[in-house]
Amino acid sequence: MKIKPLSDRIVVKRIQEEEKTKGGIIIPDTAKEKPLEGEVVAVGSGKTLKNGKVQPVDVKAGDRIIFGKYSGTEVKVDGADLVILHEDDVLAVFTK
Repeated sequence: MKIKPLSDRIVVKRIQEEEKTKGGIIIPDTAKEKPLEGEVVAVGSGKTLKNGKVQPVDVKAGDRIIFGKYSGTEVKVDGADLVILHEDDVLAVFTK
């Protein structure tokens, strides 16, 4: 099943954090926080402005982003945990 977000929404797959610290200590699942980084899976067409024009979304599928801790709505599609959020919830895009 494919998912196509509407308007200025973005579908993101969270990137899992390391299981160990740099010192080699294993972090239990109960102490882990949800990762704030993710890879963009799908992007909507853009936000419709008051004048009727569509402003395209700045990120594209495959981009790696940072988003807010409490941003978006979590969904499960074909067994994959995804987050759907607005473009405004994206804080930064990783660049090479």
